[in-house]
Amino acid sequence: MQEKKGRMNMTIQEQIDNARKALDQIKNYTQEQVDELVYASAKIIYDNAVPLAKLAVEETGLGKFEHKIAKNTDTAAVFYDYLKDKKSVGIINEIPEEGIIEVAHPVGVIGAITPATNPTVTPLGNFMHAIKGKNAIIISPAPRAEKTTTDTINLIRQALVEKNAPADLIQVVSGATIEKSVELMEKCDLVLATGGPGLTKAAYSSGTPAYGVGPGNPPVILDRDFDLTEAAKITLVAVGSDNGILCDGDNLLLYPQETEGNLFDELRNVGIVVYEDAKDVEKFRDALFHDGKIDGDLVGKDAAVIAKAAGFDLPAETEVIALRIEGVGKDDILGKEIMGPIVVMKAYETFEEAVDMAVRNMVEAGGVGHTGGILTNNKDHVRYAGERIPVARLLVNQPTPDAWGPATNGLSPAVSEGCGTWGNNILSANVDYLHLVNVSRIAMPLDVKPVVAEEVFKD
Repeated sequence: MQEKKGRMNMTIQEQIDNARKALDQIKNYTQEQVDELVYASAKIIYDNAVPLAKLAVEETGLGKFEHKIAKNTDTAAVFYDYLKDKKSVGIINEIPEEGIIEVAHPVGVIGAITPATNPTVTPLGNFMHAIKGKNAIIISPAPRAEKTTTDTINLIRQALVEKNAPADLIQVVSGATIEKSVELMEKCDLVLATGGPGLTKAAYSSGTPAYGVGPGNPPVILDRDFDLTEAAKITLVAVGSDNGILCDGDNLLLYPQETEGNLFDELRNVGIVVYEDAKDVEKFRDALFHDGKIDGDLVGKDAAVIAKAAGFDLPAETEVIALRIEGVGKDDILGKEIMGPIVVMKAYETFEEAVDMAVRNMVEAGGVGHTGGILTNNKDHVRYAGERIPVARLLVNQPTPDAWGPATNGLSPAVSEGCGTWGNNILSANVDYLHLVNVSRIAMPLDVKPVVAEEVFKD
């Protein structure tokens, strides 16, 4: 108890100093010792997935209890499965034909700013990637989720101690404020900022190297050749996961005009409540947005709660609401990120028109650079969309929340999804352990003829 109280009263500088001491203690750790800590941190969160999920919903009022359990268990398992065989200590790669030997070095103390939407999995994922590269990490939690994040980190600290490793390889900022977060970002060696554009801007303004993320608002295009029953199932998952608070969850579904009746039937068959009448949709528009901003009291709430605010009574078990709209982008405020279990739907005539609308909605209503989706069996359409939609991840025939990198696709598992310069980020990829190490390249001389400028440029 005394130790815990002492940590609560620590300054940011003291935490930085303690992190550096912890780093010094593991400077000679082998790959095997590091991987043991990666496993231990994942295992203890897996074992405590249920109480952490319960606490997260109670504390933040965001998301869905059952879904948070799955996020806690799956993140722990998938991250470990991805990281377990990767080299991250010492020599990590040799390319004999190029005469290159690659050596990994820790970046040092990482400062991570984490959101209320993922108070357990973001700290866990950040730590697993950080410790894989022999780094220490200090988490500055969202005030709304401080208890859940603190409990998460205390569990990981416990796991470290049980492995005779220093607990201060991971620490949490107590009573986090903007001022404390700014100080952390200025004094650490690398920043991981998972949050909105304001946070990303602050991270990049700190003077410390930083990885940020951008706001989500994924569009999904349903192609004419894709099975409508399967599309409805994918939509339910993509929109309903954790009550729609995932930044990579489907917000706009574009579908062929002639399939509207059948598609809506299939959506209803999987339990999605569809509102087609413009007057009904207007009630949701009025309930969700005030002065151009989303109603914060409805973010992450159950579909029935949101419906009640709009004047409708739905069964408590309703997972997703679908609203038909007539315009995208600036034409309808519902094109913005809603952060709830709601998908807006718009018909299209041609596939090319659908791609244009997907791009326009992100550019005008937000989400450019993050994630998009396409449901199709047409490889040419996949390439057409991929070349035109400005996102770092385009998910094909799978729920857009799979952008986080489960085993079912080739994206690296991550809790921070970079959005490139589109989203004011430096990285257009999922942030993983390789982004948290410095790599030295030992260059051996090659037995080749040097380039002769006269020969290259001779007429």
